[in-house]
Amino acid sequence: MEMIQLTRDLISIVVPCYNEKDVLMLFFNEVESVIKKIKDAEIEYVFINDGSKDGTLEILRNLSLKNNNVRYLSFSRNFGKEAAIFAGLEHASGDYIVIMDADLQDPPDLLPVMYQAIKKDDYDCIGTRRTDRVGEPPIRSFFAKQFYRIINKISDTEIVDGARDYRFMTKQMVDAVLEVREYNRFSKGIFSWVGFKTKYIEYENKNRAAGETSWSFWDLLKYSLDGIVSFSDAPLSFASLVGLLSFIVAIMTALAISVRTLIFDNPTSGWTSLVVIVMGIGGLQLFCLGIVGKYLGKTFLESKNRPIYILKETEKDIKVTMQNNKRI
Repeated sequence: MEMIQLTRDLISIVVPCYNEKDVLMLFFNEVESVIKKIKDAEIEYVFINDGSKDGTLEILRNLSLKNNNVRYLSFSRNFGKEAAIFAGLEHASGDYIVIMDADLQDPPDLLPVMYQAIKKDDYDCIGTRRTDRVGEPPIRSFFAKQFYRIINKISDTEIVDGARDYRFMTKQMVDAVLEVREYNRFSKGIFSWVGFKTKYIEYENKNRAAGETSWSFWDLLKYSLDGIVSFSDAPLSFASLVGLLSFIVAIMTALAISVRTLIFDNPTSGWTSLVVIVMGIGGLQLFCLGIVGKYLGKTFLESKNRPIYILKETEKDIKVTMQNNKRI
């Protein structure tokens, strides 16, 4: 009788890294201790060095030399987390792909739970969301909540409040995400836009295990604005509405001033009103032009058709270098 050999699932763990030297080994050791609970699958790591300026790349080189299942991609410069996620998904070869942050804010303990859920419950994606924001600055938490509230009102794509990039996806879903090759990327929106059956696992917020976050308040604010522009044209409609209302108000104000001038015959008294109207309408025009300019700028970047990222080095390069040195 011919024996049938059962193949094990391959899980690719995609890890974007930017200046993560203080936490990388903690992350790797923690995940290694957890994945032992997944008996019927093999693991590969795909680290992405997003132009780090510390010792992150050197640690990744050493990890890849000591572990056959560790791969890394190193960018020529910092392209941002969105580009790192895209590169990791593009180079992952697993049957299932996981995205995790290296700072251990994404609990590795959930990996076995996510794997079992996606295998047994017929889901295409197991996502995660935080139930609280304990440890975050209050102003950041406030604006984060407002962002989710606004974008879900003005966009047809639902984005779950507190959802993390930490998710366990099938290869089919990842292939669909990779087909969205836009330069201005907002992954949380793209994951929802492509559809597929998704289940969310909730957990309490975790602080970084070590090091400092590279995301400032202004970086997060800019990222939020990019998300709104990428998945809604409501700001353009708002700009048009503001322009129409300001025009109506200007006409009504002009009529009121004209009537007052005819009745009281005092032309010099309208100087203040005129300045206020001009400044007000001018400010509204600049505001609306700024909104239009944001969309135009995004269109300009897309039209250039630039690559999302540029690779400088991978684990294959360092291994080839090592072999050449041995021959010499």
